[in-house]
Amino acid sequence: MAFVKMTAAQVARKVIENQPLFILDVRNTDAYEDWRIEGHNFDYLNIPYFDLLDGVEEILPKLPAEKDILVVCAKEGSSLMVAEMISDAGRDVYYLEGGMKSWSSYLEPIKVGDLTGGGELYQFVRLGKGCLSYMVISEGEAAIIDAVRFTDVFTNFAKEKNVEIKHVFDTHLHADHISGGRHIAEATGATYYLPAKDAEEVIFDYTPLEDGLTVKIGASQIEVGALYSPGHTIGSTSFIVDGKYLLTGDILFIDSIGRPDLAGLAEDWVGDLRDTLYRRYRELAEDLIVLPAHFMIIEELNEDGTVAKRLGDLFAENHGLNIESEDEFRHTVTDNLPPQPNAYEQIRQVNMGKISPGNDEQTEMEIGPNRCAVR
Repeated sequence: MAFVKMTAAQVARKVIENQPLFILDVRNTDAYEDWRIEGHNFDYLNIPYFDLLDGVEEILPKLPAEKDILVVCAKEGSSLMVAEMISDAGRDVYYLEGGMKSWSSYLEPIKVGDLTGGGELYQFVRLGKGCLSYMVISEGEAAIIDAVRFTDVFTNFAKEKNVEIKHVFDTHLHADHISGGRHIAEATGATYYLPAKDAEEVIFDYTPLEDGLTVKIGASQIEVGALYSPGHTIGSTSFIVDGKYLLTGDILFIDSIGRPDLAGLAEDWVGDLRDTLYRRYRELAEDLIVLPAHFMIIEELNEDGTVAKRLGDLFAENHGLNIESEDEFRHTVTDNLPPQPNAYEQIRQVNMGKISPGNDEQTEMEIGPNRCAVR
């Protein structure tokens, strides 16, 4: 029988297309319980690698005959060895190429919709981390919002689309993942925008992102307009694209709302968060399609793999938008904060330009799920 590698891209298609998969995760139990590959139609078995060193005979009856079996570990080596043992026992099996390290870094570009004059809006879905980045394309030009650190994905996609990256935005100073924004701007000559209120400790040059700023993309002049929306950070800024889409950064998600504590100022910023969600956003058109910078659970994905929902529907369905009492809102936000993201303070330092860790260290900083939402 054979053991064959499966790439992160192939696993992503199984997630998006709702295909069945059985995952044998051989990482330690604590790592598995903290973070795993999520799929609508996936089944799981977690047996640490060291429990399988004497053989896989005891787990063979637990492996289904009718589903693809994928063995997963942190970096690949352990899953490769376990897959080989399962193959030697007479079963077909796959192992994840590059392990969870590769899963954490994979981005799947998905078209969200068409824009004025033949333009397009793409969402880059980082399934292993829950990060969402965006590219607005129009007539040879592009703007990028909330790019993650894998800059080649964005520059190569722009080349495929034959567009020049002119503008790069970060909605806020990120704390859960390393931004690729300024590096893309440096590589392409694009203008890099960052909210000035989040950039007091930044040590590189940037263009201040101010409320009401409007950038126009392509000859058809697709508008990307900035809306000051503090609460997750004091500088958090949303974008309205082509009058159709509301990019909310980490302020509003499909299933939750943003946490205000990643700079240690939860009590100070919770009022700003409520004001943004209950006043600023309430003044917007309910037909706007909300596109957040993160998702938390696999159920937030639509059938096409995008993470998007009408603002009016969120007003009706999202619990964080339906807490009438300000005191209850404050307690809901400050009493239900999940653990801080992995290495969040170091990640903030990277995004300020104060430290420049190598690629392997950056990978370790980002390992694990995003934790930008209130539970």
